[in-house]
Amino acid sequence: MNRRAVRTIGHDIDLSGWLKEFDDLPQPWDDVALFGRAAPLVVELGSGKGLFLTGAAAAHPECNLLGLEMALRYAKLAASKLGQRNLTNARMVHGDGLRVFRERLPTAGVQAIHVYFPDPWWKARHKKRRVLNEAFLADAERTLVPGGALHFWTDVEEYFQTTLEMIARCSRLEGPLPVVESAAEHDLDYRTHFERRTRLAGLPVFRSEFRKALK
Repeated sequence: MNRRAVRTIGHDIDLSGWLKEFDDLPQPWDDVALFGRAAPLVVELGSGKGLFLTGAAAAHPECNLLGLEMALRYAKLAASKLGQRNLTNARMVHGDGLRVFRERLPTAGVQAIHVYFPDPWWKARHKKRRVLNEAFLADAERTLVPGGALHFWTDVEEYFQTTLEMIARCSRLEGPLPVVESAAEHDLDYRTHFERRTRLAGLPVFRSEFRKALK
């Protein structure tokens, strides 16, 4: 399912407090330097237009939310939504999310990781570009706190099944745990725009949750 055009962002919106680049991230990692406080860290890999990021930041003020997005136009849009709602507990990073996991995020420092509807890279020769790969799984397992969760949703059954097989083969994450689909109560009661479009079209969404063992 293709993405729709992105609306124009007003030039009068100051995104500097919410939109970051890879080199803006502290090394070594420092929650206070980036968010102004220490709090449980939740990371979304591939934030798209920012529906999940803004909703989660508003619903969980006790957490710090970090969104990662390669496409600049989507990163700017997500950051503008954070700024419009003054969600000071969230940051949007434009850049390679896999590199952020590999080079910036701390060991046992992430409460939850969310990966929703990543690009399936349909052609066989392109599947190596999928973000759900063995290297990312190793970083996800390393960065999660004991008991921390990895959430993976997609509308592509082949991607879902091969990823579950890879997680079972290459990691010690426990799962998949049962995920219950609930009815949406209003137009924005979806985790992402992709979920909204998929469900309104009557198409299936494949959901999974894994957890890092407590010991």
